[in-house]
Amino acid sequence: MTSGTAQPYRLVIVSGGTSDPSSTRLLADRVAARAESLAGKRGAAVTTTVIDLRELAQEISAALVSQLHGPKMERAVAALAAADGIIAAAPVYKAAPSGLFTSFFHVLDNDLLIAKPVVLAATAGTSRHALVVDEQMRSLFAFLRTMTAPTALFAASDDWGDSDLNKRIDRAARELVLLMESGIAHKVRDESWGSYQHEYGSAGGTETSIDLDSDLMRLAAGGSIRPRQ
Repeated sequence: MTSGTAQPYRLVIVSGGTSDPSSTRLLADRVAARAESLAGKRGAAVTTTVIDLRELAQEISAALVSQLHGPKMERAVAALAAADGIIAAAPVYKAAPSGLFTSFFHVLDNDLLIAKPVVLAATAGTSRHALVVDEQMRSLFAFLRTMTAPTALFAASDDWGDSDLNKRIDRAARELVLLMESGIAHKVRDESWGSYQHEYGSAGGTETSIDLDSDLMRLAAGGSIRPRQ
């Protein structure tokens, strides 16, 4: 891919940070900036879209109980569907990625991220949580059938001034650029999509329509069953 003759790589950051500024968002931004720089040296451009989960908190909660997506969720899903690469960054609380982060990915269609290149990243106040990325986040994204980069990132409070963090960021960003350059997600969708056992609601728009006005769906959305005539 060369700039000026092809579309830029579409990179999406999913940040679970809830503070402003957020160390989780900062880590993701550093990876994105490095990926943009590395891609530029290879004659490619990168455009970055940020999905800030704290802005979607209410819609994520609603989707958990109703499976219905609000407008912000719809925009997030569209961005992920079009993404050539993803940086998924989560804060760690009590030895696990935040509930907001995991809930967001729980309500996504199971087939949305098949073969998408993903860099996993997490932040915490202590290095005691360092294994969360590989033990918990990697398994979640394996279930979603993504192509996770070999290098996962974790930054505790003491890591920000450590040159080793910069080296890991560089390595993860380079892996992400190479995976995006390979076009693996597009090749899988174009050539292997039919070989997957797609679940109900995951057939790319070809599934049977759902009656959103049924009693079951009304209850799921917090309504009540209509009296029989």
